[in-house]
Amino acid sequence: MASLGDIVVKLYDEYRVRTPKKLKLIDAYLLYILLTGIIQFLYCTLVGTFPFNSFLSGFISTVACFILGTCLRMQVNPENKVQFGHISQERALADFIFAHVILHLVVMNFIG
Repeated sequence: MASLGDIVVKLYDEYRVRTPKKLKLIDAYLLYILLTGIIQFLYCTLVGTFPFNSFLSGFISTVACFILGTCLRMQVNPENKVQFGHISQERALADFIFAHVILHLVVMNFIG
């Protein structure tokens, strides 16, 4: 029976070998956004929520960015060509950027 360490090493090796560089870049972005959301939440719990609109807009922004990044990863993943074959990678990136611009305009408006 394999130990947890062996499973993690095998998972990492498979990820390193089989995952295209574009998806690794998106995964790094998703990790950054996840860590940003965790830091914002920890800051809110430790320090307080005095400017609550600022915390709320920042945290919702990180959640929405993570969701948009996940959608981009699904659309550009070569294994998902059956579901997203009609969407080119350039179109998926353009949709991602457009959605981010709209999202950040709304977030800036909500901060006040």
